[in-house]
Amino acid sequence: MNQQQLLKFLGIPLIFMGLISIGSTPAQANDKELNLYSARHYQTDEALYSDFTKKTGIKINRIEADDNALAERIKSEGSNSSADVILMVDAARLWRAQIDGFFKPIHSKYLESRIPANLRSKPDAEGSTWFGFSTRARLVVYNKAKVNPRDVDTYEKLADPINKGKVCTRSGAHPYMLSLIGAMIERRGEVATEEWAKGMVANMARPPRGGDTDQIKAVASGECGVALTNSYYLVRLLRSNKPEDQELVSKIGFIWPNQKTTGTHINIAGGGVAKNAPHPQAAIQFLEYLASDSAQQYFADGNNEWPVVVSVKINNEGLKLLGSFKAENISVAAIGKNQISAQRLLDRAGHK
Repeated sequence: MNQQQLLKFLGIPLIFMGLISIGSTPAQANDKELNLYSARHYQTDEALYSDFTKKTGIKINRIEADDNALAERIKSEGSNSSADVILMVDAARLWRAQIDGFFKPIHSKYLESRIPANLRSKPDAEGSTWFGFSTRARLVVYNKAKVNPRDVDTYEKLADPINKGKVCTRSGAHPYMLSLIGAMIERRGEVATEEWAKGMVANMARPPRGGDTDQIKAVASGECGVALTNSYYLVRLLRSNKPEDQELVSKIGFIWPNQKTTGTHINIAGGGVAKNAPHPQAAIQFLEYLASDSAQQYFADGNNEWPVVVSVKINNEGLKLLGSFKAENISVAAIGKNQISAQRLLDRAGHK
């Protein structure tokens, strides 16, 4: 039984796609195969990988799972892991992967020149690192019939007594929430952030549950007055032609929080070269491709994320509808580093 047959027998979802040198990126590789472990689950990424195929000739063997399952798999495989590239969603997850020793040191002037320093990690003691390739913002959505937007135009105001019984969020254990709290810890300190978290919990309309789209729907229905959501969930609804989605959108407003102060919290999707990568040069080539103009445009147009390369222009009408905003200028690596403190803080605040 060969490797492909064995993986099929074990029920491992490998997707083989013929893939081909990026031309504009500096890394050159003789490897014509790449094993991609990805926690990204967006169908629109198929076009991203197909484009890499056409430009490199490298065959991609793709394994997809959620971040936790992917991490457990990598741990169980140990030094025998076949992963070349690991892609994850959220700074907290990427930081944990680095701490767990999943990444190896790489040196790419191309990546360092394309990706801003605050959107990539600092090398750890072993020199390993990871890079962000797309960003998303943590927005406030509110019910236009029930909430005055001036009452919810900062994250801090979600804890104000004026919003008692109006706030909805997803679980306090979810990385989106942990990263937001990690950012607040970084700029406000733990004491002030914990007081804020207690105030927000006191204002909740219901116990935390569901994903970001569920929060938006609950705001539109009036069950909640205000909620947090990642920007690309909102843009999906804005771009939808379904009448029910358009009706939903008509009932809500959105806000870029903290525009007069620290800016709106942003998070990333990113990745790095796996520690025991059997095809390290192909892995670097793939990461460099993700920082290329064409790939950055795929992130924006395909999954409603913003490019990390500031010079890349987007054609996504949904993102354009959101307009421009002031982003929080905090290192995503620092946000990830604060996730343990963030979880303990939320536990103490009673955010289940």
